[in-house]
Amino acid sequence: MTNEKVIEIKPEFVDERGEIINILKESIVHVAIITSKAGSIRANHYHPNQIQHVYLISGKYESVSKNLKVKSSKIESQIIKPRNLVITPPMVAHAMRFLEDSVMLNLTTGHREPNKYSEHTKKYKLI
Repeated sequence: MTNEKVIEIKPEFVDERGEIINILKESIVHVAIITSKAGSIRANHYHPNQIQHVYLISGKYESVSKNLKVKSSKIESQIIKPRNLVITPPMVAHAMRFLEDSVMLNLTTGHREPNKYSEHTKKYKLI
């Protein structure tokens, strides 16, 4: 069993004009675009109640995770490429090490208000 689920998203429709790529078919409360420079590290935290979906638009990163609900859980690492959707459940600590300049779409099931950061995000150092 993996801590985070990674799905390669394929286009739903392609013609001479381009592609339509459907990323999610569930309710989302917060959407953000995040850019990261090669060599940078993000996250190193977990969300007690929210599911986080990250769709990589461009670039590449290493996703590191640990399931905090399971004492025997091991730290896992996966390489994430464009068109990958990473689904991180509640209580799974996660971190990202960017191997290339990257652009990603971050979609969550709960609000991400900066002044209430500690309510939805808890620090947990993985890398």
